[in-house]
Amino acid sequence: LLRLELQQFRNHCHLQLEIHAPRLLVIGSNGIGKSNLLESVELLGSLRSHRSSQDADLIHWDAPRALLKASCMDETEVELELRRRGGRQARRNGKVLQRQLDLIGPLRCVGFSALDLHLVRGEPALRRSWLDRVVLQLEPIYAELIGRYNRLLRQRSQFWRRGGGNTTFEHQALLDSFDNQMALVCTRIHRRRRRALLRLEPLAAAWQSRLSQGHEQLELRYSPGSVLEGEEAEEPWRLAIEQQLHRQRGAEERLGSGRVGPHRDEIDMLLNGTIARRFGSSGQQRTLVLALKLAELELVGELCGHPPLLLLDDVLAELDPQRQLALLEAVGDTHQCLVSATHLDAFEGEWRQRSQILNADQLRNESKNS
Repeated sequence: LLRLELQQFRNHCHLQLEIHAPRLLVIGSNGIGKSNLLESVELLGSLRSHRSSQDADLIHWDAPRALLKASCMDETEVELELRRRGGRQARRNGKVLQRQLDLIGPLRCVGFSALDLHLVRGEPALRRSWLDRVVLQLEPIYAELIGRYNRLLRQRSQFWRRGGGNTTFEHQALLDSFDNQMALVCTRIHRRRRRALLRLEPLAAAWQSRLSQGHEQLELRYSPGSVLEGEEAEEPWRLAIEQQLHRQRGAEERLGSGRVGPHRDEIDMLLNGTIARRFGSSGQQRTLVLALKLAELELVGELCGHPPLLLLDDVLAELDPQRQLALLEAVGDTHQCLVSATHLDAFEGEWRQRSQILNADQLRNESKNS
């Protein structure tokens, strides 16, 4: 990332930033817009924000749209326009893209924020969302699968609310169609999540062992919301899920929600054989999250052919000095880093010397006056 321009994004009316060092440290008090700056890079890199799912929340006050632009080292320029009405528009080198997914590639990034520290002890949805972000980096088309599944899930719920238990031929035919479509999409999501976790586990286990001086063994287990038996294969799994959907129609009608599918997936994280969210100490859980993020960074770089950009959003203050040092040493000179923090105390010696430092006052002034 060489240059970033924001217009009407969050609290940045107009911000232009030239990046001339492998590390950018954005330093200042909370509420000044540090996280917003990193969030804009996350959006350009993945089309997603870990802080909001509504584009309206990302546009400055009453402005009709927000514009995010970035120039990359390979001379690619990516641009994302967020509009209150009419959806998004993505451009690459000035050309409007028919599919927003085609924007993903030049700015692949891995983000680590204070919110991620709830990954271990929080709700299963947080772990599913984290795994989905990993899969999306590896297979951008995955976003279409998730979107299609969510639409099917909403339509199915609406079907039950409108009296879907009707036994007429038309209603049964519609349910059969739902089952058929959902089984295929479920299978493809399950396969991709499982595959990504299998790749992540050895990397995360190695980091957990390293960060704990060999005292902790990490296991990651994929617990799907569908019964998946036998070897991974699309057709047998699809048929099995379709049968499960058919069998649970009565319960689904009573409850108004699906009991089978990826929306019920869980990722179990075990330390030395015990469930980390129940028995792990606060320090162990923080180390586990750090191990997951470092594994994600390693995997994305390995499979995509170049190291992703690393976004560290106000996370160092949440880690003790030992884990801070481990994270900074692991990043080394390999990854470009954008880091937000309230002070420079955690950055010493060469790390600070080789960094471009942007303080909060500069950020405020550029947002208002650029």
